[in-house]
Amino acid sequence: MSKLRVGILGGTGMVGQRFITLLDNHPWFEVTTIAASPRSAGQRYEDAVADRWKMQVDIPASVKDIIVKNVNDVEEVSKEVDFVFSAVDMSKDEIKAIEDAYAKTETPVVSNNSAHRWTKDVPMVIPEINPEHFEVIEAQKKRLGTKRGFVAVKPNCSIQSYAPALYALREYGIKEVVVTTYQAISGAGKSFDDWPEMVDNVIPYIGGEEEKSEQEPLKIFGKVENGEIVSASTPIISAQCIRVPVSDGHTAAVFVKFENKPSKEEIIKAWEEFEGLPQEISLPSAPIPFIKYFEEDNRPQAKLDRDYEKGMGITLGRLREDTVFDYKFVGLSHNTVRGAAGGAILNAELLKAQGYIKSKEA
Repeated sequence: MSKLRVGILGGTGMVGQRFITLLDNHPWFEVTTIAASPRSAGQRYEDAVADRWKMQVDIPASVKDIIVKNVNDVEEVSKEVDFVFSAVDMSKDEIKAIEDAYAKTETPVVSNNSAHRWTKDVPMVIPEINPEHFEVIEAQKKRLGTKRGFVAVKPNCSIQSYAPALYALREYGIKEVVVTTYQAISGAGKSFDDWPEMVDNVIPYIGGEEEKSEQEPLKIFGKVENGEIVSASTPIISAQCIRVPVSDGHTAAVFVKFENKPSKEEIIKAWEEFEGLPQEISLPSAPIPFIKYFEEDNRPQAKLDRDYEKGMGITLGRLREDTVFDYKFVGLSHNTVRGAAGGAILNAELLKAQGYIKSKEA
């Protein structure tokens, strides 16, 4: 099977770099095109990121000599790829416009950005939870006037550490959730080298994160009706989001109230047995098992557990009864792998498996 040709929009930034590393030797996809801002265009990729490579591994040899294209040259980039991943750093309006422009060239766009997350006919998917939301792509194509071009997005990185854990318990009727996320600095595209203010520091505000953390799970838990995604009305979620001096890994402290309170043993069993379509059809990036529960009181820890299942799995711990809510627990996910590039790659794998992404030469 020949690999699909992939373009990375915004390939010089931190998430773009993560895409590059995760796609190295991917069995289905091959990075053939990298596009970025005009200031990087025309350079070899290795030269364009020489002084700002943030990954812990070396630049893959397969992309070092790729000449970076101008991301605004939509037609030129599109003719060389079967689909693109989007990690561009622009305003929301600019991101919407450029992602739609690529889609209209019949190039599917799988986006890490937030700009289209509330477009009613754009699916925002965690593949283990709501793969059926891809059905709305047909309505989107009609709006865009395309045959194969569309935009699909993954949700915010901060919800990955608790939304799957909640969804696995949906049969018990989740009424109310209070969550505090402790978010790594890579979520802001930073490292300690270029954000020294974060050393020995905690910042109790991340712009826009609390609204995303409260509302995005409801869209994911919602339904497709009449060519649009209608958000669920429950559970009620209240969130606080805090930046902490951790390089990678978002931790969540979660409090939950149920309609029908399960036992602790029932909750852990539901978590450990939960799997979704990616696991059932063995997608290349699917974590198996998806969720791991730790019995130890001091786990999960970002440093020890963020790379569980190559950063694609979710780790949970400290489940116990609460004096105000029914239960409380702690969750952890890798924010730039599962929460960003890796989550988008898993979406693309599922889209390919379901026939939404194909070779343009087919």
